[in-house]
This record gives sequence, C-alpha cells and structure tokens, in this order.
Amino acid sequence: MAAGEYQERGADMGTSAGVGLSLHKNPADAGKEAALQAMERGGIAKPDFVFVFATVGYDQELLLRSIRDATAGAPLSGCSGEGIITAGAAAETNFGVCVLAIASDELRFANACVQGFDAGYARAGEELAEEVRPLLHPDTVACFLFADGLLFDFDPFRDAFERTLGHDRKLPLFGGLAANNLSTRKTYQYHNDRVISEGICCVVMSGNARLAWGVNHGCVPVGTRRTITRCQGNIIYEIDGIPALEALKEYIENGSASDWNRVTLNLCLGFKTPEHLRQEYGEYIIRYMMDKNDAEGWVSIQSDVTQGSALWIMRRDKELMREGLQAISEHIREQLGTSRPKLVMQFECMGRGRVVYREQEKIELLKSLQDDLGAGLPWIGFYSYAEIGPVSGYNCIHNFTSVLLAVY
Repeated sequence: MAAGEYQERGADMGTSAGVGLSLHKNPADAGKEAALQAMERGGIAKPDFVFVFATVGYDQELLLRSIRDATAGAPLSGCSGEGIITAGAAAETNFGVCVLAIASDELRFANACVQGFDAGYARAGEELAEEVRPLLHPDTVACFLFADGLLFDFDPFRDAFERTLGHDRKLPLFGGLAANNLSTRKTYQYHNDRVISEGICCVVMSGNARLAWGVNHGCVPVGTRRTITRCQGNIIYEIDGIPALEALKEYIENGSASDWNRVTLNLCLGFKTPEHLRQEYGEYIIRYMMDKNDAEGWVSIQSDVTQGSALWIMRRDKELMREGLQAISEHIREQLGTSRPKLVMQFECMGRGRVVYREQEKIELLKSLQDDLGAGLPWIGFYSYAEIGPVSGYNCIHNFTSVLLAVY
C-alpha cells in the first residue's frame, strides 16, 4: 500500500493502536502471535502501519515474514534491540518480539530506508533525505529513525540529512540505534519485507497529532576534567597527551579491560552541554564508547568531537536514573494537559535495564512510569545502543539515556 492510500473509515474512527508481545522461540509462531495480539488489542482488522522491535535470537527474515502475513502486508519498520518494552513487560532475552499495529484516519505513515555507509555517513544522510523528501507534507509532525548501532556517526548524518531535506521547518527526529545481545556481530533494521544491516530505516508521520516527550540520563562524573588532545571525526586518539585507552585504565576494574562490553556498560564519556541545550538537558552530554583499538589506543563514540574539547569520565547512578524517569513523566504530563496519548514509544539505553536493576525492580519502575502517563496505553519500545530525540529544538543523539515520546 503506497503512502497515503488508506481504507475509508468511519467518521468517528480517529486512531486505533494495539501492542502485542511474544516470547516464543519459533520465529513464525512469535511473529504471528505478537501481530495478532496487537491487532486484537487495538480492535484492528487491517493495520495501516506496523512498528516491530525484536531481539536477535530469531531468524529475522522468518520473523518478519510471519508478521507481514498476519498483518496483510501492512507497511512495516523497526529494528533489533537488546530487549523489548511493552506495557508491564521489559524482556531482555534472545527471543522476544513486540508489534505496534496502527489504523487511523487522522495519522499517515510512510517509510524509507538506505543501506551501506561505505560512502560515509554524510552521504547516507543525503540519500535518505532524497527518499524522505517526497513523503513530507505540510502536516508532517515527526520522523522515526532506526539505524545500525554498531557503526554510526550521527552528527555528519544529521547535518547532511537536514541540509538535503531542505524542509521549511526542522523535522523532529526520534528513535534509536539497533542493538544486539552483545555477542552477535550484527544488528538488524526492518523495512517492509527487508531485513538489512549497516543501514537506516525511517518512518515519516503526518496528520492530526501533537508530540510530548522527555529526555534524561542518570550519570555522574567520577574524575576531574580531561582534554581531548588528538581526534578525527568520532575517533578519540589521545586524552591529555596519552592514548585514550591508557587514560581510561585507572577507571577500569582489574581484569575487566579485555571485556569491553562490560567496561562500557557502566563507564562513559561526558562533554559539557552546549548552552543552547543546557536548560532542558543538564550539565553533561553523555557518549557511549562503541569501539576501541588496542594497538593504536583509540576509542570511538557515535558523534564527532573536536581537539581541545573538555571531557569527564562518567558512570551511571541508579538513583539519578530513577529520578530522571520521574522528571520525564512530569514533563510529559505537563505537555499533555488533559489529553490522553494515542500511543507511547520508549527508546531506552540497553545499559538501563538488567545491567543496573534486578528484574522485579526494573518492572516496578516501568509500571510506575506507565501508570503515571495512563494505564492501558499502547506502549512499545526497545533497549538500544543510542537514543534519538530533540532537545531545545535540536535533533540530538543520546547515550545512557531514556527518550520517551507520547503521540496525542
């Protein structure tokens, strides 16, 4: 079904949305169960659009095929995550899939994708913008992005995307970077029937909708100010005149330096927040160290850096994370007023789940957040390798962060 081609609806239909979850290990059974459950909960016979988030234990092609079959081939977008999030559930397992089915006569969705970063992230931004431009309308309200989380540099992508789009107003970007189970060497992005890696999938949402969102991390500095003395793009070669990895050694527990995944689940870099973002975001911008090179001593992050920049070594703080979620909830409720969301999407750093919280504690925290915004809302999300959401009108990438979006 092409963008804009929707079945005729009753005048009072509005937007129907439902979320389904399955933990079956068989991909065909899991996809079918989650899709049918989503449609039943939303009272939907045939969706106009489907969002899908799943973990990497499945045969991804079979999983997607079963969802497409169950939803009569509805357009589809999404990606893999370290875990999935729905109302009352946060499953960090190799076998989990959640589906958001939407039918609406007031919202319209159109999707696009690009694959491959060999020509650079700026070129990928240009290519995606060229695909997205024809999908934009005067009532377009947002764009969702799902990109490969193992290799992505957001800043050059965003700058080229926004420049090439040439839209008369900045298009808010939301989403997250696809994740895996920390051992698989691929993440996956979903576009209709296609499962790709090293790509970017996106969804343009237009129509009668408003957005309320919040962004918050929960990290504190564990050392004094440091300085980047050599870098290129998103690679940090030296901190205070020594190799970046050498500078990090004093913050790494003995015996864990070889386990980079374990190190970076709790240790990150903080940069002074630019003045134009500080009021809404706080003192530090957080950056995840997604890769390293032992021979050359460098680390890489998911945005560009400049020589001479100050940085701080940071770690997660459990209580600050809890307080941050409460702040997000309060901020969104203020924006909503008396309105009830049509649906809620949550893009959560994969290090904010079982890495920090016991299972029951994690579920109780999620339920409290969901009850604050309204019990029974269609709610979907995933644990990601980075989160995307605007701050003070600027599209930003975030790490160690929760991005929560209510569409109303």
